[in-house]
Amino acid sequence: MNIIDIIEKKKNNWDLSKEEIEYFVKKYTDGEITDYQAAALIMAICINGMTQDEILNLTIAMANSGDVLDLTDISDNIVDKHSTGGVGDKITLIVMPIIASLGIPVAKMSGRGLGITGGTADKLESIPGYNINLSIDEFKQNIKDIGISLMGQTLNLAPADKKIYALRDTIGCTNSIPLIASSIMSKKIASGANAIVLDVTCGNGAFMKNKDEAKRLSKMMSLIGKWANRQTVCVLTNMDEPLGHSVGNTLEVIEAIDALKGNMADDVKDVVLNLCIQMMNLSKKYPNVLETKGKILEVIENGKAFEKFKELVAKQGGDVSYIEDPTKFEKAPIITPVISEKDGFVEELNAEKVGKAGVELGIGRIHKEDSIDYRVGLMFEKKIGDEVKKGDVLAYIHASSPEKATECVGKINDAYKIGNKKIVKKNIIEII
Repeated sequence: MNIIDIIEKKKNNWDLSKEEIEYFVKKYTDGEITDYQAAALIMAICINGMTQDEILNLTIAMANSGDVLDLTDISDNIVDKHSTGGVGDKITLIVMPIIASLGIPVAKMSGRGLGITGGTADKLESIPGYNINLSIDEFKQNIKDIGISLMGQTLNLAPADKKIYALRDTIGCTNSIPLIASSIMSKKIASGANAIVLDVTCGNGAFMKNKDEAKRLSKMMSLIGKWANRQTVCVLTNMDEPLGHSVGNTLEVIEAIDALKGNMADDVKDVVLNLCIQMMNLSKKYPNVLETKGKILEVIENGKAFEKFKELVAKQGGDVSYIEDPTKFEKAPIITPVISEKDGFVEELNAEKVGKAGVELGIGRIHKEDSIDYRVGLMFEKKIGDEVKKGDVLAYIHASSPEKATECVGKINDAYKIGNKKIVKKNIIEII
């Protein structure tokens, strides 16, 4: 058995055996298969797809490529949440402290940005001192101590996925259902939670561009969850426009802080409430569904959710003074407005175009070894359905240089469509 034969097989759209998939995952994790060989196989998978059995075998192999956590000594009911990715998606930073403040243990291993979509790990690292590189013992101890831990992918948890994930980002293979499903679920299986709520984003700013694709992905991940004995619920959410008002690592952390204090954009609030309700239902701690929304709003209003976020940041080495006073975060040197050239209503704010503009600003990575500029990003004053007048500010660009700001103005103008119709957007599409 060798990698060239495996590449040839998938290139010709033949099914890979369990043994071939395990061989690839192990040898690539160990460094015996090169990045360019792995890239060839990943591209073939992206083009030709995988059968249900292949996806299950790939997920299992990646989950077993390192340690698989057993968290039952902490609780037999730990809940995890994961998003398939989007533009301006800071939901994890809001949802997880809320759930933990309700007495439900939460454990999450987060990924970095992929393509135009932001990564929770990158957002967390924009908080000075925050350590996402925990040992497994530290991860478990944090959950025992404060009921929450948010970490990056360690060398020991799903290391195969970590390598494949980074490679996919730089070879145009981000929107493959087999690769997305196996990546997400291998991390979820490895990180030890027994209940999982998946935010499956759908729209031009997501990997799944339409509802049919999102449902296919949801059903595949639910099937993997069932096989792995994990309770799994998928919530389909709209990603045709950026979520909330900000796109960019530091800017999204600041928006999440505001949200935990009760200042939440309507679209963010809709997604947060729906995901929290599903997580509470799976936890079995709150059996009365009618009471769940009230409980969520209560911990936001009384400050418990915000205090839990501060506790998390402090526990993982972050400087809590930045959470208490977000004006301390370093700002981009150039802040430039995008001005409306006409009267009307915002009919479209294309999340894909925004995401691509953001990557050029430095929010994301073009090459897997690229560093991120935490300061840069976009702040939106007008979103779908809003009325605008000629001369109104549509958005602000936070850039590292005047040249990058000027280049971005045209791209953000192009992302907006101003027309005569007031559009009403639905945020939650379906729960599966």
